[in-house]
Amino acid sequence: MIRTPARPFRSREWFAAPGRIDLAALYLERFMNYGMTSDELRSGKPIIGIAQSGSDLTPCNRIHLELADRVRAGIRDAGGIPMEFPVHPIFESCRRPTAALDRNLAYLGLVEILHGYPIDAVVLTTGCDKTTPSAIMAASTVDIPAITFSSGPMLDGWHEGELAGSGTVIWQSRRKLGAGEMTEEEFLDAATASAPSAGHCNTMGTASTMNAIAECLGMSLPGNSAIPAPYRERGQMAYETGRRAVEMAYEDLRPSKILTRQSFLNAIILTTAIGGSSNAQPHLVAMARHAGIAIDPDDWREGYEVPLLVNMQPAGQYLGERFHRAGGVPAVLCELLRAGRIDGNVATVTGRTLAENVRGRETTDRHMIFPFEAPLMDRAGFLVLKGNLFDFAIMKTSVISEEFRARYLSTPGREGIIEVRAIVFDGSEDYHARINDPSLGVDADCILVIRGAGPLGWPGSAEVVNMQPPDALLRQGITSLPTLGDGRQSGTSDSPSILNASPESAAGGGLSWLRTGDVIRIDLNSGQCNALVNDDEVARRRDQPRPPVPASNTPWEELYREKTGPLSEGGVLELAIKYRRTSDKTPRHNH
Repeated sequence: MIRTPARPFRSREWFAAPGRIDLAALYLERFMNYGMTSDELRSGKPIIGIAQSGSDLTPCNRIHLELADRVRAGIRDAGGIPMEFPVHPIFESCRRPTAALDRNLAYLGLVEILHGYPIDAVVLTTGCDKTTPSAIMAASTVDIPAITFSSGPMLDGWHEGELAGSGTVIWQSRRKLGAGEMTEEEFLDAATASAPSAGHCNTMGTASTMNAIAECLGMSLPGNSAIPAPYRERGQMAYETGRRAVEMAYEDLRPSKILTRQSFLNAIILTTAIGGSSNAQPHLVAMARHAGIAIDPDDWREGYEVPLLVNMQPAGQYLGERFHRAGGVPAVLCELLRAGRIDGNVATVTGRTLAENVRGRETTDRHMIFPFEAPLMDRAGFLVLKGNLFDFAIMKTSVISEEFRARYLSTPGREGIIEVRAIVFDGSEDYHARINDPSLGVDADCILVIRGAGPLGWPGSAEVVNMQPPDALLRQGITSLPTLGDGRQSGTSDSPSILNASPESAAGGGLSWLRTGDVIRIDLNSGQCNALVNDDEVARRRDQPRPPVPASNTPWEELYREKTGPLSEGGVLELAIKYRRTSDKTPRHNH
């Protein structure tokens, strides 16, 4: 039976090329050299792209090199023709000076592929942190049917009989090393033990967070995000994703029909409930802006009021395998729907609503996923702050420890108010060189501030704000100080930093005039963060040169700095926001 698509397939403009058999022949002939046939490509079946993010340079996504065979099988069995192609690699842990440079670069490359080649729908393979937002941003720009498919988290790590969460164990071990409780060899042992299999971070870091958000946005099949990479269900999900991509091509079910303001508001609520990464803020805003949707600070304030439900490191105790067995994202969505905190009527890639997708998938593991009315923590979202140092920053409250709360947030009559002396560092090199210098006088009444770490200053925005105390304080049992910066921090970090501060120091933000010794007052009740420096002194300092930033080392670094906006606005290429639904216009012929 010949099926008629809801919208004519784009690939027909290449392989049929009405009125131009010469160009149809040109577009077809080179595909023959690896065994494709003219009959296949001219059959009228949809061409389904597989955006391959796996490679030897991207170990968190590398399993997609194997899983792609199952995606292909699903596409073929559903009547489509698969075409796999590489995308720009993104590896959070290894890319220097920061993988943040790569999100927008990968976005650009994927836009050009999806727009300029005969692809009717696409499976977006995701996993490591920025592979998910870059793919969804590109899918929104081009607006062809698209579905995300994650590599899945690694198996749980174990070290000396205890769970060892990827990323999180690095920050914990770094503190132990500084306190003299661990040797360098023991540090390496703990780190490698946390990565026992293929897959991305097994903690609720940025990778798990962004794939959970993709599922909540309706961009993946239900349950996709939490299945561990080595589980058989991961291969089964690959097959079903390939099948569904073909149906979406026939239905013309595009991102513009799925991604709405309400779906993004749902994702903000979910981010709090799962104890999600602080990197969700710029990534979610970026995805929304490319979909033509505005997310403002008040939307994050709504998310702050939501409780923490998922007991997963770094905000909790467990890791990815137990989260999957407890029901994963569908089970969390069930809790939020039951509490009336999200809208279940939003559309998804299944063709059904979000509520229909998760019906009957409640958890039975209440140690992993807590009930909404008896959560792990109340009011656990990102706290939005502003003041004379910045117009926007966030604090991830779900990782505030009892030690931190008792020391800084529980003074009788001043609950939720911190007054601390600033110790200012210009970049992480400065921090590592001087943090143990006794002349700084760092004590428990200090806040560590890092500047020059944003999109312009680094460049790209680096994960460096989660600075630890000097070794002398660590040996006294003080494991965390307040920290503040215009960069980011790893989603696996358990530091309740104030971060993503915008405008950044390099753009003339308030951190540029802050000096070591200034007193900073942080009022979590009013959402204010101010340096207690009089206006005349601030004006005098603003007339002085800004802290220096390193020169660009590559053409892309220079372009990135020129075209990228602040983290508060998603750190996007501002010129790209105006481009939407580019697939509505077929590119000109090339000969």
